[in-house]
Amino acid sequence: MGREKKPGPPKRFKRAYAQEIGMLGRIEVLIDTQTGVNYLFYARSESGGLTPLLDKEGRPVITPQGKDPE
Repeated sequence: MGREKKPGPPKRFKRAYAQEIGMLGRIEVLIDTQTGVNYLFYARSESGGLTPLLDKEGRPVITPQGKDPE
């Protein structure tokens, strides 16, 4: 018989949005499940970057804890 898989710790980040850009690029919005802060991740080929997602006033976008991304 197979071994039962133990549940691991909860994942720190959830992907709220993903979009392919051309053949090699993509953007994603990630939510930190502990703080609610949203991050914009950009990847192209073998490089990428991560930055907090800001609202129009320049403040970090925060998703209230317990709310799933739409």
